[in-house]
Amino acid sequence: MEEKKTIFNYISQAFATFGIIVLIFITLSIIIGESTKGYSTLFSMGKKGISIRTLGELLLLAIMITLAQVVFLTDRWIMNMTMIIRNLLFFTAVLIVIVIMIFAFKWFPIGDVTAWIGFIISYALSIIISTLVTKLKERTENSKMQEALDNYNKKSS
Repeated sequence: MEEKKTIFNYISQAFATFGIIVLIFITLSIIIGESTKGYSTLFSMGKKGISIRTLGELLLLAIMITLAQVVFLTDRWIMNMTMIIRNLLFFTAVLIVIVIMIFAFKWFPIGDVTAWIGFIISYALSIIISTLVTKLKERTENSKMQEALDNYNKKSS
């Protein structure tokens, strides 16, 4: 059963997502920032940093991801759907949001096939990493729950 969450839980979740996104972009800025400086608005400052405009766009992305998590990955609105379908809907919704943001904020030239291939590859990698981290977290939590159940059964016997 899921605990009752407040707006502060969602705000902290959005900022945790934002922190991870910014960390990824800091790393990318260091690695590819100079070579994509005039090519992508995301890396307009090259290795020197991330612009305030880009940080705002990434914060908006983090908020949209958090909203998608609330809609698709909690029982708040969708109760009778398998986690596989929920995850598919979540990742599809996030993909749609990112594509809209690519167009709206001109993150890279729309007609550049190489940029789209790079985006698809990076998005697929993020899905794989996210899924692996989620599975690892789930296993750890299940292991702790099983251990607590075993301890309870020992004490009550």
